[in-house]
Amino acid sequence: MKALKRQALIEGLCRPFKAAQPNRVANCASPEEEEAQRQHVVAAFIGSVRPQLPALMSALSEIDDPRDPKKIEHELALVLFYGLLCFVFHVASRREANRELTGTVLLEHLRQLFPELKKLPHQDTVNRVLAMIEVEKLQELHMEMIRRLVRNKKFDRFLINGLYPVAVDGTQKLVSKALIGPEWLERTLNKGTEAETSQYYVYVLEAMLAFANGMTLPLLTEFLNYEQGDTEQAKQDCELLAFKRLAERLKKEFPRLRIMVLLDGLYPNGPVFDLCRKYGWQFMIVLKDGSLPEVWSEFDGLSKLEPDKAATRTWGGRRQAFRWVNDIEYSWGNNGRKKTQVHVVECRESWDEIDPVTGEKVARSSRHVWISSEPLNQDNLHERCNLAARHRWNIEEGILVEKRQGYQYEHCFSRTWEAMKGYHYLMRLGHALNVLAQYSEALIEVVKRMGVRPFIKYVRDSLVHRWLDPVKLREAIPPISQLRLA
Repeated sequence: MKALKRQALIEGLCRPFKAAQPNRVANCASPEEEEAQRQHVVAAFIGSVRPQLPALMSALSEIDDPRDPKKIEHELALVLFYGLLCFVFHVASRREANRELTGTVLLEHLRQLFPELKKLPHQDTVNRVLAMIEVEKLQELHMEMIRRLVRNKKFDRFLINGLYPVAVDGTQKLVSKALIGPEWLERTLNKGTEAETSQYYVYVLEAMLAFANGMTLPLLTEFLNYEQGDTEQAKQDCELLAFKRLAERLKKEFPRLRIMVLLDGLYPNGPVFDLCRKYGWQFMIVLKDGSLPEVWSEFDGLSKLEPDKAATRTWGGRRQAFRWVNDIEYSWGNNGRKKTQVHVVECRESWDEIDPVTGEKVARSSRHVWISSEPLNQDNLHERCNLAARHRWNIEEGILVEKRQGYQYEHCFSRTWEAMKGYHYLMRLGHALNVLAQYSEALIEVVKRMGVRPFIKYVRDSLVHRWLDPVKLREAIPPISQLRLA
């Protein structure tokens, strides 16, 4: 191992240092010291999300409330904010939210921000409200928050040549043996056998801002809906149709934003190229072996005739060898009548590591190929391939965080379609608020030291249990100011 590290140092292949979380006992010497520490962390957390709250609460209060005014016990904005808070604090279910997040201690702390709050609502109330309101408004206020951050230039340091990297990917959200609603998609398991059966599921297309520093912000969600497919031809909704809808909404929400779309191997086709260029977006799309044979043929042939279009570098502890070909003509549509120019780049990587079983040095390698909307050269290879295309993985990691690390992506909070979507939108907004707090200057070192989930648990426990003095907490919370990202 030492010899391998020494060789890597000589070759300039050392990976960036990543500090491990400390393995130590609590460092507080007294309850008073622990209270002060918790107050500092909680105040910094509230101070980080607080800049978004005035506009957020204002937008929530503008959503039409269809309830009977004579029977309203909780204002609509506070009901929806409480639903959002449940995802910020990683509750596992509606039942857990009722059990853990309705106590008098949390209520007393929340009153420091919302003096009009009399008591916290039951989750059945949240569910009924989400089933009644126009839940797409929740996505609209999410988009308004992102637009506000863009206008305030919060992300300018993380852009790729002035472009906002937007990764798009589809994933399954829910699955059931029984048909819960007409919107659910259907598939056949064990087709053609005695065990053949139908399965129903909810599939979602997600878009996230995927910055090279690791910050991944939830953006738009497009639900696939059986009724939006071609029902006359027995064809249900699919990811490519959903992408067209999501792209149209994204362009409408950010008409002048300079965007680079990062897509996986499902998307390299003429209609997608045409759509991105129509909207003025750049793209980097994974090109799989066997996909677009004519493009592969041109790439393999021309790359041999243009040996100067090659480069080597080291990045992330790996040796990289690039080759690329620009201006490959791709035909599509009826009889190939439509034509467009694409640019292809291949990256072959190699590195050495120690086999955990044998203890021997093992040579590893990988290969990545992308289609680029822009011509490639020595100067833009690193930005487009390493800082943009490779970080398409951020969205897969972000979805995995929502599925396995506290946000309960695959939990059916409601069987009503609109309420289920509403809970999903609140979850994504809660995740976005947490990401902004975790990457703020006030908290990034705390989060590195604690870890993301322990940090959120720490804040939640501090607010739910009798750790803090509400008056002291209110005094410790910094005044509303601009969010500063590290």
